[in-house]
Amino acid sequence: MKLRPYQEEARSAVQNEWQNNKKKTLLVLPTGCGKTIVFSKIIEDRVRAGERVLVLAHRGELLDQASDKLEKSTGLKTAIEKADQTSIGSFFRVVVGSVQTMQREKRLNKFPPDYFDTIVIDEAHHCISEGYQRVLKHFDESNVLGVTATPDRGDMRNLGSYFESLAYEYSLVQAIKEGYLSPIKALTIPLKLDLSGVKQQTGDFSTKDLGTALDPYLEQIAEEMAKHCLDRKTVVFLPLVKTSKKFRDILNAKGFKAAEVNGDSQDRQKVLEDFDKGKYNVLCNSMLLTEGWDCPSVDCVVVLRPTKVRALYSQMVGRGTRLFPGKEELLLLDFLWHTERHELCHPAHLIAGSDEVAKKMTENIEEAGSAIDLQEAEEKAAEDVIAQREEALAKKLAEMRKRKRKLVDPLQFEMSIQAEDLTNYVPSFGWEMAPPSDKQLQTLEKLGILPDAVENAGKAAKMLDRLAKRRAEGLATPKQIRFLEQRGFQHVGTWPFEGAKKLIDRIASNGWRIPSGVNPKTYSAEK
Repeated sequence: MKLRPYQEEARSAVQNEWQNNKKKTLLVLPTGCGKTIVFSKIIEDRVRAGERVLVLAHRGELLDQASDKLEKSTGLKTAIEKADQTSIGSFFRVVVGSVQTMQREKRLNKFPPDYFDTIVIDEAHHCISEGYQRVLKHFDESNVLGVTATPDRGDMRNLGSYFESLAYEYSLVQAIKEGYLSPIKALTIPLKLDLSGVKQQTGDFSTKDLGTALDPYLEQIAEEMAKHCLDRKTVVFLPLVKTSKKFRDILNAKGFKAAEVNGDSQDRQKVLEDFDKGKYNVLCNSMLLTEGWDCPSVDCVVVLRPTKVRALYSQMVGRGTRLFPGKEELLLLDFLWHTERHELCHPAHLIAGSDEVAKKMTENIEEAGSAIDLQEAEEKAAEDVIAQREEALAKKLAEMRKRKRKLVDPLQFEMSIQAEDLTNYVPSFGWEMAPPSDKQLQTLEKLGILPDAVENAGKAAKMLDRLAKRRAEGLATPKQIRFLEQRGFQHVGTWPFEGAKKLIDRIASNGWRIPSGVNPKTYSAEK
């Protein structure tokens, strides 16, 4: 099976991390981008090298899926470590194991600590839990690959407490732009749902309280859905089974063909197949379908289980992001949840590079009153945020002129070169959070960056890497940026080195005055 370009890149990146002795690494791929195929090929590489591999997951469906994909894409068969099934004595080099089974002391003790050379964790955002950690500590010399679809920085920071690096990340935006996933349109429904009385439980809202809080609004929500979803294939996520069943009945009364599935449904497989074939156009569930279920024809997702866990939100929306013939986009319905806490996930959080942009996106989508393409909304919000930053920077630069500082403030540098990845940088891994080293600080200062404002080693490393690349590409230096932007020239960071140098030489030969005919606000150096 031939891999897509990004899948091949991901495969190589993971192997490189292990070769460089970063034993615990992460791979982030959005739902629908073939993460199982990628880690199957990585497993094939390790088996060819003579290794023994363990695939860990927390649900039986995920293990079955991994085993099936592995055999279809590589020909490798697997042994199973689950309940009363064991891999002990099997000649297969790959074992798929349930974490619930593997974590038991009696089961773990059957395996020497060096039994597995490599461990792959599917849905790795779960791996911080005690059960996973018990297994991983037992096999602590193994190379570990965590695979997840979550785009969340908060999650990444949590994962950074165990993993040492992020080998490769393919963003949802890239996947949509390159035609591998469906475009997403978000529509905010002007229905205010009061969640201010809902308690928190294990870092998120209590599902029991959510169900009670949601009940009074179900009729109105169904009416809103009738305006937008009657001709769509829709999945609805709800907090409780009883709420899900009640909502199914309300939707059927409104003219939908709705079904409901839950963990106890005897006919679950039949209902899912019927939904796939078009017998139903709405499928209600209480968080059953967040992982391991695919129906590419879904073109509408309704999240009635508000959450502040972005991994969970991403999984819900991911049920509708796959491509399908005739499918133009995924419609994502968002609601005006009224809560005293403001950390709720919204469509913006799926693609926004920073909380600042996400907040602005959410405001813009709410004001629009119609479905808005998420990518367009992100671009507009990013422009708005940059404009606000530039206004703030202008004031800062005015103050800096008075101080006659010789070095460039990191923020000025980032804005000038238009580097959102630097401006929005948040450290994820332990080494990144440490203070910058003396060597990093000295090098930054030597290259013209004010080191005092660089807060951690990760940011320093990222900035030094960017400076080296800019030098190789022949772009303006920090000192050129400072000199020219202090005189009112715009975005000097995007100029070539030679273009900036020529202008500085002209200013110098003109007695350090700007030559006549040169307007700093409109001037741009020749490429």
